[in-house]
Amino acid sequence: MYIINNMKQNIIITGGTGLVGCAINEIIEELKYKSYPYLSKNLLQEYNFIFLNSKMCDLKNYEKTKKFFTESEPEYIIHLAANVGGLFKNMKYPVEMLQDNIEINSNVLKCGHEIGVKTIVSCLSTCIFPDKITYPINEDNLHNGPPHNSNYAYAYAKRILEIQSRTYRDQYNDNFITIIPTNIYGENDNYNLDNAHVIPALIHNCYLSKKNNEKFIIKGTGKPLRQFIYSKDLAKLILWTLFNYKDTTPLILAPNEEDEISIKQVALEIAKQMNNTDNIFFDSNFSDGQFKKTASNKKLLNLLPEFKFTKFSEGIKKNIKWFNKNYPNLRK
Repeated sequence: MYIINNMKQNIIITGGTGLVGCAINEIIEELKYKSYPYLSKNLLQEYNFIFLNSKMCDLKNYEKTKKFFTESEPEYIIHLAANVGGLFKNMKYPVEMLQDNIEINSNVLKCGHEIGVKTIVSCLSTCIFPDKITYPINEDNLHNGPPHNSNYAYAYAKRILEIQSRTYRDQYNDNFITIIPTNIYGENDNYNLDNAHVIPALIHNCYLSKKNNEKFIIKGTGKPLRQFIYSKDLAKLILWTLFNYKDTTPLILAPNEEDEISIKQVALEIAKQMNNTDNIFFDSNFSDGQFKKTASNKKLLNLLPEFKFTKFSEGIKKNIKWFNKNYPNLRK
């Protein structure tokens, strides 16, 4: 349930108990005793944060979505909810990845418009950019060719979300904007071995490998390159975007290009921090997916030059510490 202080404005975070929703919740709690130069302390005094999950409301259902939004009266929505998963889930369930996400996004934007929210910030992903493209990717490249075939259904659903947001701006002047984070990792992720994204899957596999004295098997060659953003860094940037981003075009939220690393480097860092480096095996029988999707953060840093990204080794250390502590109760 959620508690409403009628003296404050309401902010709904869809997907509120997922990876990024939990990170936003943690940052809001940190504002009680920490200061960030780009986030106002007034967030705590002026707003109620409603962390919406699927048990509270089925966003695939228009009537239920409209009822929840009407009763909670949000002024703002941070839209994170989605049917998400790693490479192999995308390849196995393209129908669900397309249909579920289109339904969720359509209902959130339509109901948000109908009740008159001030701003909706919706989360996309760099995986939706064209496969054949000149790097680094920037915001103007979003629709310049088809995405990689390994996740085309999810990618097109997210591209449509950008178009949906644009149509509400064009026709109704609604302040519906989109952000494009790179690969996200951090605490409170989904560690299911079949459906997880690459980092939680690697952490869980490394843990089981060490526990059972078996090979630490990494699916694929380990050669693909990725920019990984720590979930709490992304949470800060989303809160900043909600109140400070005045442009109507998408905004890439990404660490620096030189911080891009290979899946092999990720696996080795995880193995090192979990003391399990002796029996690593890369299984090239599995697909690597898209080789790279390097994104430029030039636009972001022009707007927020003082922002400092968490080093990958530091972020993954915190992630693994949390994983070990919370293993019995993880989403797995």
